[in-house]
Amino acid sequence: MVDYGHPISFGISIDPTSAGFAQALSLAHQADAAGLEYLAVQDHPYQPSHLDALSLMSILVDRTDRIAVVSDVLDLQLRPPTMLAKAAASLATMAGGRVHLGVGGGATGQGIAAMGGTPRRGIEMVAYTEEAIQILKWALRGEVVQISSPRHRVAGYQAGPIPLRPVEVWVGSQMPRMLAVTGRSGDGWVSPLNIYIPPEEVPARQQMIDGAARAAGREPREIRRIYNVTGAIGAFRGGNGLVGPVEMWVDTLAEWTVELGFDTFIFWPAIDAPRQLAIFTSEVVPAVRARVSDARARS
Repeated sequence: MVDYGHPISFGISIDPTSAGFAQALSLAHQADAAGLEYLAVQDHPYQPSHLDALSLMSILVDRTDRIAVVSDVLDLQLRPPTMLAKAAASLATMAGGRVHLGVGGGATGQGIAAMGGTPRRGIEMVAYTEEAIQILKWALRGEVVQISSPRHRVAGYQAGPIPLRPVEVWVGSQMPRMLAVTGRSGDGWVSPLNIYIPPEEVPARQQMIDGAARAAGREPREIRRIYNVTGAIGAFRGGNGLVGPVEMWVDTLAEWTVELGFDTFIFWPAIDAPRQLAIFTSEVVPAVRARVSDARARS
């Protein structure tokens, strides 16, 4: 049993396509009114149909009242960390702190190169990403950023503004070297979808994160754990991800909290997002909160 003790929270993945913009706004209002914590926006800027993630996050946070936005996750090879920190800190300042950053090394080298970036792979990508995360965190704290390395040159940037509430930096990772970066540097771990990292593969990855955190002098419990969960709620057959009735979703998400250590679940509905979100918020979420609260009280 691994439960890191963070308050449990929930979010919904927002379709970033231009054709889906009207539904994105509608889902955002629905999730905000229902009390979810996060609107998660994926980042594939090399897709012609996709809106820019930060632009969409800005609109979503402006059109809602209390829910936060989070990138799930931004490609650091296409976004210089000082400029990303400026954008995120500005948005968080204007939005009362309702902003978090999920970041990663980038999904495809081909997509990065197509947009004029320099694709890095393997050890070089990991080193570049870890340095970028450190620069990002320095800048989000309003520090003077100065670094000269083969990967980054920043000649004394005085960062700001400084949001009243810190912008957390969550790291998307799945392979050992990037999981170690998460443990050393991340405020949270963003796991890929449950169809890419199934539950049975999670404990080994949590151990890699925890080991790297301890080696860096960090307490593993400091690190949030976020699971992207795709599937469908209801009497469906087949399909990918978590598919089944409400009771199964409640049992599974509660188990993934107290047994696997996740504290945040981002729902990626496989069908009929508005209807699925309604069931998720009215039936699944409150039951999971109650189940986890009872389990923690007993332990």
